[in-house]
Amino acid sequence: MQKVFFSEEFWLYNRRISRRMNEESRGISMKEYPVTKNEEITTEIIDLSHEGMGIAKVDHYLLFIDNALPGETVRAKVLKVGPKFGFAKVMEYLTTSDDRQDVADKNLLITGIAPLAHMSYESQLLFKQNQVSNVMKKIAKLPEVPVLPTLGMANPTHYRNKAQIPVRKIAGKLETGFFRKNSHDLIPIDDFYIQDAAIDAAIPIIRDILERFGVKAYNETAHEGFLRHIIIRRGHYSHEMMVVLVTRKAKFFKSKEIANVIHEELPEVVSVIQNINEERTNVILGKQEVVLYGKGYIEDQLLGKTFQISAPSFYQVNTQQAELLYQTAFDFAQLAPTDVVIDAYSGIGTIGLSLADKVEHVYGVESIPEAVEDAKKNVQINGIENTTYLVGKAEKLMTQWSREGLKPNVIFVDPPRKGLDARFIEAAAETAPERIVYISCNPATLARDAKLFAELGYKTEKIQPVDLFPQTYHIECVGLLTRVEH
Repeated sequence: MQKVFFSEEFWLYNRRISRRMNEESRGISMKEYPVTKNEEITTEIIDLSHEGMGIAKVDHYLLFIDNALPGETVRAKVLKVGPKFGFAKVMEYLTTSDDRQDVADKNLLITGIAPLAHMSYESQLLFKQNQVSNVMKKIAKLPEVPVLPTLGMANPTHYRNKAQIPVRKIAGKLETGFFRKNSHDLIPIDDFYIQDAAIDAAIPIIRDILERFGVKAYNETAHEGFLRHIIIRRGHYSHEMMVVLVTRKAKFFKSKEIANVIHEELPEVVSVIQNINEERTNVILGKQEVVLYGKGYIEDQLLGKTFQISAPSFYQVNTQQAELLYQTAFDFAQLAPTDVVIDAYSGIGTIGLSLADKVEHVYGVESIPEAVEDAKKNVQINGIENTTYLVGKAEKLMTQWSREGLKPNVIFVDPPRKGLDARFIEAAAETAPERIVYISCNPATLARDAKLFAELGYKTEKIQPVDLFPQTYHIECVGLLTRVEH
């Protein structure tokens, strides 16, 4: 039996459903469901889950159905049943939604590369706005907060500046593609639809070079073989390209020669790196890397500033929309030349350095030492003199700054999906900034944190969703929180 990997949000969503089902499904015993595995049913799709799956109800029993949209009537086959909900797949569409659009390649849905590719882009933007509104009502208990229409792209395809592509052996040769959803079965794919077209073109070239040199693919089950992933980063403006070859072992026969051939066949490549990951793990990158060709980074521009981007650096994968996201954040902040700003979760400095020329001083904090080193290099590259970047946990440094009397006018936060630590929220409120600008990649934790900030005297004025990830259910938001005067 294959292991099933669901996101943290999926389980949070299911727990909420479970609580609701305790009320709705009284009378259904643990072994008596209104549907059975392999049964075919006709049902109407009434809603979408936060992951874009169609939701149907059979006698109050919930079924999640891929590639199904509200208003559609489908004949579906039940794949799995459980105490609170089940899963099914569409066998036939009896009616279709006006929001449905043709999908360039069904593998985009099967793998989860573009799980909303069957939905018109206008509908995707509305879906994302509604998702944010729902969590602000249900989690934050702040239904009055305006959630503005999602800011989308003119061309919502081929936007990703980074690709992480698994490599496996199929029919005796190296293949690249993506895993079938909830499995590690590789489906060969050449056009990934949402990636930079130049990256898509480069992947098979690199794969074929490695094939010519006899490089063996990684076997995940046996933890054998050599090449695990090909990672490519490409500067949106600079067009500099980095190729990272993730290997199971350090010894790499003819590695320098291979790297030189990659550059010869792909002149945009300015960096070829071997990353070594010897662990039996789903984590892609290992701790050790070797530069095989060129430099150990690429450079690109964001809002007029230049940034060095290394293999493990966090850098927004949609440069065009990241500029819109950050500009929206700066507009919300109403920055003044005398402002002192804290940039929490500062990464390589993309937010703080982009606004540094608008304020008196920027204090950045980041827990990853390598990212702070990158931020300091980016300070030098851009000739900026009014920043301070420190290594540490945001909640600890925030508490320290609060004790030391640092009084920021504005705090920017851009945390990971888990959101903010409660200690950070308390310490941030103690420093009493006029405004807190919250950039979020997870509306559920944004809503949770907005509720905590409200208890400490901060009002969420508005939230602006920005679509950094078209064709997927992921949502980026900017929230403005202001201190309420008592």
